[in-house]
Amino acid sequence: MTEPTTGQAEPDRPDPYLEHRRLLFATAYRMLGSVADAEDVLQDAWLSWHRADRSAVRDPRAYLVRTVTNLALNRLTSARAQRETYVGPWLPEPLLTSPDAAEETEMADSVSTAMLVVLETLNPVERAVFVLREVFGFGHAEIAEALDRPEPAVRQIAHRAREHVRARRPRHDTDAGHRAEVTSRFIEACAGGDLTAVMELLAPDVTCWSDGGGRVTAARRPLYGPDHVGRWILGVLAKPQTRGVVLERAGINGELGLLMMLGGTPMGAMTYDVVDGRIRTLRLQVNPDKLSGVRG
Repeated sequence: MTEPTTGQAEPDRPDPYLEHRRLLFATAYRMLGSVADAEDVLQDAWLSWHRADRSAVRDPRAYLVRTVTNLALNRLTSARAQRETYVGPWLPEPLLTSPDAAEETEMADSVSTAMLVVLETLNPVERAVFVLREVFGFGHAEIAEALDRPEPAVRQIAHRAREHVRARRPRHDTDAGHRAEVTSRFIEACAGGDLTAVMELLAPDVTCWSDGGGRVTAARRPLYGPDHVGRWILGVLAKPQTRGVVLERAGINGELGLLMMLGGTPMGAMTYDVVDGRIRTLRLQVNPDKLSGVRG
């Protein structure tokens, strides 16, 4: 069953599910780090909404957020068990974003790949509380009702999660101009196969993570150091199966990133943290099962 174009709402009012779908997807994606799983959760949420007794729903927005949050919690718990056998590093699914949109600009940090990686270190309930409280500004009482937990417990969880994230949130340059300059130089260096130029753009303590999920060739452990990382990146771009790949700028997870394009099709997505004008952490998503969010 597909989502409706119209719902059971009054003729002069939009269906609440459609009205809040953007918020619901944003919640599910930040909870799960997966575009496909977030869409599945929204489909299940719509089914629940479609079957609900609307007359008993006092606050449709709260009801829908509660439904999505609990569906995401259930899926996240099972997903964590599956990730224990995941081949190589696990990275979130990249998502094309529009930095010009005011709402996305305000919440860009919360959807960045770096932040999603940090959120993976929270347990599912901590993650739900953090997303609802710190990203979307829900009150402790609202979250307590959504999760069916005492409000004092939610306050403790919120404090613990906030401190956990604060301690692990990576430092990065916030100047968009510097990031754009580094990105342009990186594209040029990679296109020319210039190892020296690539290495000059990498921080001395650079780390590179790549996620192939066992579906395509990728480093199964993080790579460290400019020489190792630079040689590996240029090696990937020189492989027969990637020959002809070009790097294109794109808004990915709220910030400027790169798509590896081959014949107009994304073959991979790069996100990175720029610190003091150099790339310190680079994340390469090449698992074809996790690129739906950058295919438009």
